[in-house]
Amino acid sequence: MKKATVFLGIFLLLTLSMLSAGGSGENTIKIGFNIPLTGDSPKVGEGSKYAGELIKAKINAQGGLDVKGKKYLLDFIYVDNELKAESAVQAAMRLIEQDQVLAVIGPQGSGRAIPAGQINNDNRTPMVSAWSTNPDTTKNRPYVFRACFLDPFQAPVAAKFAKEQFKVTRTAILYNLEDDYSKTLAELYRDNWEKINGPGSVTAFESFGQRDQDFSVQLTRIVNSNAEMLYLPVYYNFVGLVVPQAKDLGWNKPIMGADAWGSADLWALSKGSVAGYYFTTHYAAAGAVGKTKEFIDEYNAAYGYVPDDVAALSHDAIMIVLEAIKSAGLTGNLQRDRDNIKNAIAALRDYDGITGRMTFNAEGDPEKDAVVVQISNAGEFVYVTSLKP
Repeated sequence: MKKATVFLGIFLLLTLSMLSAGGSGENTIKIGFNIPLTGDSPKVGEGSKYAGELIKAKINAQGGLDVKGKKYLLDFIYVDNELKAESAVQAAMRLIEQDQVLAVIGPQGSGRAIPAGQINNDNRTPMVSAWSTNPDTTKNRPYVFRACFLDPFQAPVAAKFAKEQFKVTRTAILYNLEDDYSKTLAELYRDNWEKINGPGSVTAFESFGQRDQDFSVQLTRIVNSNAEMLYLPVYYNFVGLVVPQAKDLGWNKPIMGADAWGSADLWALSKGSVAGYYFTTHYAAAGAVGKTKEFIDEYNAAYGYVPDDVAALSHDAIMIVLEAIKSAGLTGNLQRDRDNIKNAIAALRDYDGITGRMTFNAEGDPEKDAVVVQISNAGEFVYVTSLKP
């Protein structure tokens, strides 16, 4: 009995010692991923995880990340937020308190990044969202950053591009009322379109719910509204439903999309119906050069498809955290290291990512261009132009 008690005491001491090491143990750096591996958009989580696995394998094969002369192996912890706000909050708490990570990548969509960002900020744990474009994700949250541009930038440059590209004055807009990203972008686009083309130039402003599958009522109103184009700022899984239904109702005019179109699953889900359409995004895989092409080739070789913008942005988000760790160093004190990493991310200047060069402003947002791509008849996202702030 005494031996068992002694053994239990030693076990508890060892466990407490391991927990106190937190995100930077003797030879390990722990980074969490708050991503959707199930739910309506699992490809978003898959791209983030696959980008992480590529980076982890490459760095660990070299003996680990060199932090001021000492090598640390990377340990990435992937937690499924199911594309739900409440699950993203739970995932954030688990990664921060139970897994004791140094920093968190994601959530990627604004509907999850906004509530999870509050948890990360309240617990002074750095978070870098790869793909959340809503301003509220980082607003007044010094521990929260992003690797992508914002909707208040994306909407006006998209409206200006559409006006010049399609030579039209009347647009319709269809969006997801239950998604912060979609609703905010739709409202911003509407306001900017009317600034350019005048009151009444948005002929239909239609919405749907997260569980909707049939959009015939909204699309019939849009077809009958005398609109000359459709703006569709929704996730790729909805694009795959909306566009074929629109064409079935006789829609044969331009459709402009937003960065949530940028999934490797878009072409298959839409059955090729999106060919010829344009959308704003974060990088163009077709025609990429340099280290961007190297990443694309490595990803394609490992997983059998071209990485979408979520994967590319996740790569940048991860590397931003690793660069900050190298710059800040590690003390072994979890909270001190989290604070130091946050400060190092904020201090990054002209970071050369595979989706563009980035310098963070006071809100934790990078200053970078948007890209417009056109979807080819083979389903490739072909670079058209860059849109500057």
